[in-house]
Amino acid sequence: MDTSWHQSSEVLACLQAEAARLGFSKLGITDTDVSQHVPYLRQWLNDGHQASMQWFEAHQALREDPCALVPNTQRVISVALDYKPDAMDDWAVLNDPDLAYISRYALGRDYHKLFRKRLAQLSTWLNETIAPHGYRVFSDSAPILEKHLAEKAGLGWIGKHTLLLSRDGGSWFFLGEILTDCPLPITEVTETPRCGSCTACLDICPTNAFVAPYQLDARRCISYLTIEHEGPIPESLRAPMGNRVFGCDDCQLVCPWNRYSHIGDPAFQPRFGLDRARLIDLFCWDEATFLKATEGSPIRRAGYVKFLENIAIGLGNGHHSPQVLDALRGRLGQFGATLDEHIQWALTALMTRAETRPNDSA
Repeated sequence: MDTSWHQSSEVLACLQAEAARLGFSKLGITDTDVSQHVPYLRQWLNDGHQASMQWFEAHQALREDPCALVPNTQRVISVALDYKPDAMDDWAVLNDPDLAYISRYALGRDYHKLFRKRLAQLSTWLNETIAPHGYRVFSDSAPILEKHLAEKAGLGWIGKHTLLLSRDGGSWFFLGEILTDCPLPITEVTETPRCGSCTACLDICPTNAFVAPYQLDARRCISYLTIEHEGPIPESLRAPMGNRVFGCDDCQLVCPWNRYSHIGDPAFQPRFGLDRARLIDLFCWDEATFLKATEGSPIRRAGYVKFLENIAIGLGNGHHSPQVLDALRGRLGQFGATLDEHIQWALTALMTRAETRPNDSA
C-alpha cells in the first residue's frame, strides 16, 4: 500500500479540521512507544499510590504496550474535548459550607458515551475519506497511558498536578484515543513544559495528596476518596474535605494556565442545579430522586449510598442547625456501617463546634 498520502501533512490538517467540526478542541497523532513513562508507572505502583484501584496492576502490561491492547496498532490519535462550565464561581461554592461542591466535569452529561460516539464518527470519516483502517476507540475505558500519549501527540505537557496542561487550553478537557493500524503522519510536538517554579497546585491540595511534583498519592486524593474508595474515609482527611462531595478541582482552579481555558461543550453544562445545590437538600434525596437527577451523569459511578456517605462529611464540616442534625440522625441505621460512622463523626464535629461557638447557626 502506498503510504505517502496517508503520511502527508495534508492528511493531518484534514483530520484536525474534521475533529474540530465534531467538537474536539485538539487532535494529535503519535506512535505507540510509551517506554519513557513506564518507569514512572512502575514506581507509582510500587509505592502503593494507586490505593485500592487494583486494575492498574492487573492491566499493567497493556498500559506499557498499546499494541498488546490492540494488535497491529501503528498510530494513536489523541483528541481533547473541553468541558469547562460557563460562568462558574467555583470559589464561592467552595467557600459556602452550606453548598455541595461537585467536580466540574461531573455537572453535566457523562462524557464516556458522548466521547466514544464522536470518536467513532471521526474513525468512520477517516475510513471513508483517507483510507480503510482497523481501529478501536477509547475514552477512559481501557488501560492506556492517555496523558503520556497525548503529551507525545503534542496536545500539551503533564503538569506538576499530573494532569495534562496546554498553553491555550489549560486543563479543563477530557482525553480520548483512536488506536489505528493506518500509518498516519505523527504530529510535531511544539508544547514544552511550562510549569516553571510554580507550585500553586501542590500547595492548594486540601489533603496534601501530592507527595512531590508529578507524584499523586491516590490514598489522600479527594477525587479518589469520594468516588473510588470503599469503606470509611480516614478520619484525618474528613475535615480537609470541606464540602467536596464528588471529586475535587482545587489544583485546576488555582493553575495560572487555566486562565486560557475555554467554555466546554454544551453537553457538559450543569444540570439539575448541581452547580449550586445545598448539602442538606442532596442528603434528603431518596434513591429514586438520586437516580433521576444523575441519569447519564458521572455521579452514578459513586452510587446513592456512597454519595450520602460523602455528603454526611460535608454536613459535618458545615453549619450547625436543627435541620442538619435531624437529617443526619434520620439516616442512622439506614444504609450500613460506613454511612453511620460518617454521620456520627459529623454529629460530633457539629456539636463540638456548637459548644465552642454557641452563636453558630446556619
